[in-house]
Amino acid sequence: MRIMIVTDQYPPMVGGVPKVTHGLATAFARRGHQVAVVAPSYGMRDVHRIEDKIHVYRFSSFEWPTYEELRIAFLPFLPFRRVLKHFDPDIIHIHSPIVLGNIAQILAGSLRKPVIATNHYMPSNISHTLSSDPILGKSFRYVSYSYLVHFCNRCEYVTAPTQTALNLLYEHGLRAPASAISNGIDLSAYQPGAPDETVRQRLQLPVDRPLILSVNRLSQEKRIDVLIDAAAKMQEQAHIVITGVGPAESDLRAQVDALNLQDGVTFTGFISDKDVISLYRLARIFAIPSEADLQSLSTMEAMAVGLPVVAANAYALPELVHHEENGFLFSPGDSDEMAGYLDTLLRDAPLRKRMSEKSLEIIAPHDSARILDKWEALYRRLVKEFAEAKERKRDLRMARKRKGYSRHAAPRVRVAREPNKSDLTLDKGQLADE
Repeated sequence: MRIMIVTDQYPPMVGGVPKVTHGLATAFARRGHQVAVVAPSYGMRDVHRIEDKIHVYRFSSFEWPTYEELRIAFLPFLPFRRVLKHFDPDIIHIHSPIVLGNIAQILAGSLRKPVIATNHYMPSNISHTLSSDPILGKSFRYVSYSYLVHFCNRCEYVTAPTQTALNLLYEHGLRAPASAISNGIDLSAYQPGAPDETVRQRLQLPVDRPLILSVNRLSQEKRIDVLIDAAAKMQEQAHIVITGVGPAESDLRAQVDALNLQDGVTFTGFISDKDVISLYRLARIFAIPSEADLQSLSTMEAMAVGLPVVAANAYALPELVHHEENGFLFSPGDSDEMAGYLDTLLRDAPLRKRMSEKSLEIIAPHDSARILDKWEALYRRLVKEFAEAKERKRDLRMARKRKGYSRHAAPRVRVAREPNKSDLTLDKGQLADE
């Protein structure tokens, strides 16, 4: 198949959506599909490169003012149309409902291409300040979801990574055919294993205290501040490792200083996937206080390595973290409750072992190989149904035209000549040029 992925978030940007879109693109290419990615550039020039057998088309962009590192493309209608006609995808998969996604949807209609949209967004991802405002928050969320659902309803098919995320769309008026398909996790890479002590040494992590790991974007809606408050309230000795980058980092560091937790908290910044896997294996517990996750790749990774999880009981996290089975769920924002659950796990090694085994059991259906099979089956079905629908519409138009001719005028008789060899050659050449 010829698959086009359209996204506003793609590496080198760091985060869940860039990781998902890049993972899909590279996995489809490895399976022999022809893949094109359309994404914003990191400057004022349009760029086309081939990366890992993927055609990556980047259009000039600017940085979104309320979301650090998020690039928004200018309105590249004509160059995008040329890319679409040149690549001629069988299906277009949109992962961002903003500029590039809208252009792709408009152009797909005129060029008769099927479109599938996956929603990764919540209003708080766009602007946590507006979303949480007591006066403006409700209106902002309503407008955001109205726009998002209107966009989705113009697609042939809609997916979200969890049933919770899909239900949010249904609650706001989604009518398009839809289903939940996990973002998936590569269980051949993320699995239990011996920890790499060189990573501990390089990051200067203590050997005499258990590690509690948090991996997430450092932005307000991820609520890392709750974890830091919990660290100050814990009874058991532990060391908090916070991995990630983002606009809230300076505030979080200041919070650590204010609570005199400098010896108990380490910010690693951005580290490679290989080192992150080592950190999961070094850690004893995974902690995620986020209030804005429609799935959470980092939680899936931690579970795949066999960690028990302490998570906020918010949005889609309970689909992964089953209370008292593979971890604990605490009330969002409640650092006292979070501290209590962390202490409970630190004190009880048999409980950690039991929850670790349950994490591995729960994460198994999310194996990326299974998820890719689902995507391929869905793509093929949509392409087939779209082609059949086009054929039915064409037949209906022809039937109406014939009916109109029979009512109003005798049809003209035309003698069709057989195409000669040069005609066939010309047609093939024209198709090749397009």
